[in-house]
Amino acid sequence: MTRPTSTSPAFPPPPGARAYPLRTARGDFAVVDSPVAAGVEQRGVALLLPGFTGSKEDFHQLHEPLAARGYRTVAVDGRGQNESDGPADDESPYAREELARDVLAQAAALDTPLHLVGHSLGGQIGRAAVLLDPSPFVSFTLVASGPAEISESQKQRVKLLHDALAVMTMAQVWEAILAMGPPEEVGGPARGFGDPERLRLRWLNHKPAQLLATGRELCTEPNRVAELAAVPLPFHVLSGSRDDTWPVPLLDEMAVQLRAHRTVVPGAEHSPNQDRPLPTAHALADFWDRHTTS
Repeated sequence: MTRPTSTSPAFPPPPGARAYPLRTARGDFAVVDSPVAAGVEQRGVALLLPGFTGSKEDFHQLHEPLAARGYRTVAVDGRGQNESDGPADDESPYAREELARDVLAQAAALDTPLHLVGHSLGGQIGRAAVLLDPSPFVSFTLVASGPAEISESQKQRVKLLHDALAVMTMAQVWEAILAMGPPEEVGGPARGFGDPERLRLRWLNHKPAQLLATGRELCTEPNRVAELAAVPLPFHVLSGSRDDTWPVPLLDEMAVQLRAHRTVVPGAEHSPNQDRPLPTAHALADFWDRHTTS
């Protein structure tokens, strides 16, 4: 991986945060790193992993309220996402275990105990990382991220994207996405953190191989909840009150199997971090407060 251009003015960090390339043993990854608020004692550090077609900017509205609660937050673009580099055509570096090892490398580079948070696809990548090595982590929160493969309706969305990428450029696919209207669930890159031009640029920055490989993984992910439940970490399952990617009752059941703390954010859907960031941030901080690192 080459050095990501995470200081691009197209993706400015939120107030008080810093965007930079996090150097790791597996390459550089673009991050937004938000320290705790002035005068607030640090209670912990969190690593935030975005979902399919998403990026570190999807967590922008969480940084400030979490900083006020004493938590430094580091949101990362995974390999091939937005400002983190990766091959455009070779799918092998985007295999689930490879992306999990990237997360472990990011944790090692931050060199501090971490609360791990994964949204949607990021939750499944985070799960794979925890199953490889839970030692860097203090807790693990799955945000709108289910036990196995995505719903049939969302598989159809991913298949449409896969078929389009086979015959169209990224720019052409973007125009087709806009013509369909911005969907809320996976495969919804036209919905997100910024204005239409930033969303378009983020889409064009994504590597097609990353989208193809991770989309296929979302459609075939096995159920590894029993394996995860055997890991001695505190778990948190957080979701909106409605989710078409993994239905809420399925997330409820997963939380029971994990003996996890469960949060349902009223009025939020598949992206509570964007739909209702303040109650989402408070729910994260309340959970972390019970498992502090300081």
